[in-house]
Amino acid sequence: MRNGKPEARPLRRLSAVKSLRKNWPEYLMEAAELGIFMISAGAFTTLLESPRSFLGQAHLQPALSRALIGIAMGATAAGLIYSPWGKRSGAHMNPAITITFFRLGKIPPWDAFFYIVFQFAGGLGGVLLTAWILGASFTEPPVNYVATIPGPAGDWAAFAGELTISFIIMAMIVYVSNKPSIARFTGVFAGLLIASFVEFEAPLSGFGMNPARTLASALPGGIWNGLWIYFTAAPLGMLLAAQGYLSVKDADSIRCCKLHHGSRRPCIFCGRGVLPEFE
Repeated sequence: MRNGKPEARPLRRLSAVKSLRKNWPEYLMEAAELGIFMISAGAFTTLLESPRSFLGQAHLQPALSRALIGIAMGATAAGLIYSPWGKRSGAHMNPAITITFFRLGKIPPWDAFFYIVFQFAGGLGGVLLTAWILGASFTEPPVNYVATIPGPAGDWAAFAGELTISFIIMAMIVYVSNKPSIARFTGVFAGLLIASFVEFEAPLSGFGMNPARTLASALPGGIWNGLWIYFTAAPLGMLLAAQGYLSVKDADSIRCCKLHHGSRRPCIFCGRGVLPEFE
């Protein structure tokens, strides 16, 4: 006990087989969460930008279209973070977030590995399902499987944009989720940042910030433009944010790798159920 509260248990480093047997529900939830996010992104982008859509035929101003897509994607992300699945798995939905929490010592190696594998599978499944339902409206220009490609400013501008937004969102996560007075608003802040990034950063890089999200669109679409950017900038930006946090606080101040610790089931990482500030 510390200050009258139970301490978190040390991370249990299980074997691959034991991790899969014990934690497969959380792995599937990570896959489903990113899949749902990709379906939402694909559906709203198609609705607003495909010439086969009545809104696409309205030829909205690009800034307005991005704003509406950003609101939809931000709301979807926030909804997933606050959903029962998000509270249970931690709602990473992004290999770069999982890698960063692994670097911080908050997720065991095999859990990190399976989270990443299922995130890639879930993102791809969401894109394939959207393509099957929406057909050419989703797969053909200008939607193009909602692929992330560098904008007119070029590869290095896209890299800088991806690095910056990844740094910002990870810095927010580690700070807000570990400050009891505002921790419950981590999902709100994440949604607002995503909406802002879609509006203001997407012209540079198409707004990736997630290697699994980028590959999910690139693979079925055969769109490989600047793929290296999306596999390097997001992990690097988030790792830099974590290192910045560690320069002022120690890793023990990070209680868990969940974005919202509101599940009443014992956490597979820290062993605790819902934390008091999430009641």
